Amino acid sequence: MKRRDFLRNTVPAGIALPSLVGGFSFKAFGADSPFAQSMFMPVTNTDHIVVIIQLNGGNDGLNMVIPLENFSNYVAARPNIYIPENKVLKLNGITKTGLHPAMTGLQAMFNEGKLNVIHSVGYPQPSFSHFRATDIWMSASDSNNVVNSGWAGRYLNYEYPNFPNGYPNSSMRDPLAIQIGSATSLTLQGPAVSMGMSISNPSTFYNLVNGIQDPAPNTPAGKELTFVRQVSQQTQQYATVIKDAAAKVPTQVTYPTGNSLADQLKIVARLIKGGLQTRVYMVNYGGFDTHSAQVNSTDTTTGSHANLLGNVSNAIKAFQDDLKFLDIEERVIGMTFSEFGRRIKSNASTGTDHGSAAPSFVFGKNVLGGVTGDTPMFGSNVTFNDNLPFQYDFRSVYATILSNWLCVDNKDLQQVMLKNFQTMPLVNAASCKKAVNLSGETLVSNYPNPFTSSTIITFKTNGGHTLIQILDTMGRVITNLTDQTYTAGTYTVTFNAGTIPSGIYYVRLQNMSVQQVRAMIKAGR
Repeated sequence: MKRRDFLRNTVPAGIALPSLVGGFSFKAFGADSPFAQSMFMPVTNTDHIVVIIQLNGGNDGLNMVIPLENFSNYVAARPNIYIPENKVLKLNGITKTGLHPAMTGLQAMFNEGKLNVIHSVGYPQPSFSHFRATDIWMSASDSNNVVNSGWAGRYLNYEYPNFPNGYPNSSMRDPLAIQIGSATSLTLQGPAVSMGMSISNPSTFYNLVNGIQDPAPNTPAGKELTFVRQVSQQTQQYATVIKDAAAKVPTQVTYPTGNSLADQLKIVARLIKGGLQTRVYMVNYGGFDTHSAQVNSTDTTTGSHANLLGNVSNAIKAFQDDLKFLDIEERVIGMTFSEFGRRIKSNASTGTDHGSAAPSFVFGKNVLGGVTGDTPMFGSNVTFNDNLPFQYDFRSVYATILSNWLCVDNKDLQQVMLKNFQTMPLVNAASCKKAVNLSGETLVSNYPNPFTSSTIITFKTNGGHTLIQILDTMGRVITNLTDQTYTAGTYTVTFNAGTIPSGIYYVRLQNMSVQQVRAMIKAGR
């Protein structure tokens, strides 16, 4: 029986530490087993690190990654906020898409092969609530299922089962994950209890520093109180190793000033170079809820959204340069996410409203640089309710990072991710797994198109798990036409449209790492 299967009573936990480095507070997270010292070793032997950047508020992906291939329709949908074509930053070898003019840092990283732009990342039945959508992204749950643990927290529990007894120890003296900032993140919560708590007063702080634990009362809640105090005491011990790690790195590259994301990433680079074995770091940057005044009316390349994107781009570029300067960029990849994108059509307030799918970035020296997916396509007469259909389930991005970067075994990946999500070609084959390259051929189509009551969908699969979905213009999955394992070949399946309204719909193919979306039209009778 496997150690992680044998050891039950899994209880991850964490605590906000006092300001230790650069004025930021930390959350330290850990997990452990109470048995022999060998039982404290992680499941996988890797020194790889992932940095998660949360863009709070719902980032407008269409003005971040501009659809040059569909530019005239983009202009028609956004006459008051579109980025002029001659201002879009070009990407080496790419003609179909470009970056916002404020993102020169990420443009340089793309041209160096250190950035992958993933088009239209989302999930079925998207939520447009900030709170619920954030929970979905952090927990990696279905939108109709509430899960109280985070995807990275479940991964840490997989690696180090049965926290918190015995940690820190000689095998793992450092926190397993560090979040910079004061807010507890669901992403890093384990499957049993919340991992976060705050040090709220000097008495509590000094008790933790001195290893003092007040006796708990002999009441039904006494056991729980003892546990909370134990977690506090153990986690506070991480303060010393964090201080020691930071002290080992006196020199770094220059980061941009007045940029809170850069300030956070500078600390992350410092701690990694300082020798922490911490595997997951999480930072966040807010302000992306741009319902109004997203751009300056006199120059749409400037304004609040441009400032946000410029700060994100400059911070990530400085961080990557620092990793190279510190000789640790081989070990680190990063990713960005936001709880949702924005609508295709802009509003009358020079802004955009809550939408569905949006691009995500994965970056680092060991990332397979390029653009993943097709340029978002939509017509010239979109409405205020129209959304981009998702091409890639965000959980496939997580599954790829876990499998191909953090080296989670395939047979255990589904347990961490709660179900099967296929991996994508995002990470260099020199890491854990060999990535599969996507081809440019058309893999899914339908005939007739337009159609009135039904259409035959033809799809090509390379074998293995294959999913065919129908989505509407709001990004909602209407039906799964097929969801099963196939041998390699070309197949057909019929979509009976029934009584659904006429209009534009999308057929989505997912076959292992390959995912493709095509538009189709249901005509009126």
